[in-house]
Order: sequence, then structure tokens, then C-alpha cells
Amino acid sequence: MEQVNIMDRITVNSDVMVGKPTIRGMRITVEQLLKALANGVTTDEILDDYPELEKEDIRAALLYASQLVDEERVYTVGSN
Repeated sequence: MEQVNIMDRITVNSDVMVGKPTIRGMRITVEQLLKALANGVTTDEILDDYPELEKEDIRAALLYASQLVDEERVYTVGSN
């Protein structure tokens, strides 16, 4: 999936789901999808539960999360 496409699928709007990243402005958050996947819900099950979603939406959510982790930095703080 091209990086440009992720911006088309992941949206942030303070009026929708308290500004959490959502899928295409719907009331389905990236967080919801990630938690479902982490709990063993399959992509097919998610798509059955949310027929308005597309497989590319789930891929976009995973890519979005991976970009956040990629940007994370850990610094050592010394104790004096």
C-alpha cells in the first residue's frame, strides 16, 4: 500500500470519536481494529462485523500504528 493512501483512509476529526484516528471518518477507530486483531479476531470476522470496512482499511490501521512505533524514541535518564 502506498504511503499516500493511508492518509485517505485514516482521518482525525475532533468531532468524531473525540479526535481519535478513525477509518475514513467513520465511528470505527484505529484503536478498535488493533485491539480486535490483538485479541485474535480475524480480518474476515472484522469485515463481517463491519461491512462498511474494506481490507485496505485494516492494512492502513496497521501501517498507521507501525509508523507511530517507528517514530517512538527512548532516552536514558540518568539519576544524580
